[in-house]
Amino acid sequence: MTLIKSISGIRGTIGGKVGENLTPVDAVKFASAYGAFLKNSQPSTRNTKLKVVIGRDARISGPMIHNLVMNTLLGLGIDVIDLGLSTTPTVEIAVPMEKADGGIILTASHNPKQWNALKLLNSKGEFLSGKEGELILEIAESEAFDFSEVDSLGEITVNDAYMDIHIDEVLNLPLVDAEAVAKRKFKVVVDGVNSSGGIIIPKLLEQMGVECVKLYCEPNGHFPHNPEPLKEHLGDICKLVVEEKADFGIVVDPDVDRLAFISNDGEMFGEEYTLVACADYVLSKTPGNTVSNMSSSRALRDITIKYNGSYQASAVGEVNVVELMKKTNAIIGGEGNGGIIYPESHYGRDSLVGVALFLTHLANLDMTVSELRASYPQYYMSKNKIELTPQIDVDAILVAMTAKYKNDSSTSSLSTIDGVKIDFAENWVHLRKSNTEPIIRIYTEAQTQQLADDLAIRIIDEIKAVSGL
Repeated sequence: MTLIKSISGIRGTIGGKVGENLTPVDAVKFASAYGAFLKNSQPSTRNTKLKVVIGRDARISGPMIHNLVMNTLLGLGIDVIDLGLSTTPTVEIAVPMEKADGGIILTASHNPKQWNALKLLNSKGEFLSGKEGELILEIAESEAFDFSEVDSLGEITVNDAYMDIHIDEVLNLPLVDAEAVAKRKFKVVVDGVNSSGGIIIPKLLEQMGVECVKLYCEPNGHFPHNPEPLKEHLGDICKLVVEEKADFGIVVDPDVDRLAFISNDGEMFGEEYTLVACADYVLSKTPGNTVSNMSSSRALRDITIKYNGSYQASAVGEVNVVELMKKTNAIIGGEGNGGIIYPESHYGRDSLVGVALFLTHLANLDMTVSELRASYPQYYMSKNKIELTPQIDVDAILVAMTAKYKNDSSTSSLSTIDGVKIDFAENWVHLRKSNTEPIIRIYTEAQTQQLADDLAIRIIDEIKAVSGL
């Protein structure tokens, strides 16, 4: 059982001992810290209540954590706009629309059903900065909470319209052409992993004139497979796309900020290429700059250069991608895990935006999804991990690997902004400690799968050698 307290929020497994897992006590403690942080951030002259938007995914522990967090905020004198069952990007757009002071999404994203988490937003509907996250952790540790007296308690306002509002916002984007999509009469299979994506993605497709075949779209929180949208978890939809003779398949994670496509032949389009395809369309209409994180494919760089734009890589983490996108005026960006960030909509990963842009792109082309995938630069990734134990000194491993490759003639560049990223002429490797799981991530990319796998094996062997594993 695990409890991970990080600058991006609190994430853990349900049940167990306080302080070691995400128990009700821990949920209240960190909701209190967030509420206290918001109150401390406001001028003392303010005479109106703070307001926070809250939504959750469909995981089984959701209602329990939802009620605990909401009522904790009420105890702090903070009003709550309750979206109920929702998605991460839906809460993100709701915060500024409601003129709220912040937002909380109750979801553990791609983690299995025993996990849940509090994802914390600022008044723009964007994730908190690292410095703000650290301050919340300090408040939680000191338990410096000041709860309100009975006449100053907060109130709950229920608003279950935001999924529909979110869809309307996406359909109103200038580069989304629902009419062009409807004319193509696409047929699409959707795997909603029995969470809120099973509601909102089919609704979006129906409004774009797309025939939708639903798979695991009952939002009961019983995930039918590992909810991380990776090839090894998606055999059912790959098979169904072929059986239904569908144009492609759509897979989202439980909180709908990660998006993967299945090509018409039942093969993975590739999570990395979700962003590549959407960027290809956006850049073809509005040339500009792009950003992804260091663990994302070089293919986005290649596509950006094709349209005479500039590509830059950030540290891993949505807040880091967004920060660099703002600095470089990037018109689209995201993460290679299927996260699309399109500032024309908002600065957050949004699967609805990705689906709508991809459909419009496909409607303008005379080719199948598998043909579209084949038209892009061909790179292959190997994503591996090493489970952490108290005996593993991650920092020492990263220092040792940095020293090993710093003056290596085969290295074209080396970055320690986020773990260690080693670029070679034809491939790269990125080593970093995860913010959300007790693991070291080892990502490699090369021009064939075999080369990517071989590089990963080599690096893992080198890690074992320097760490004595």
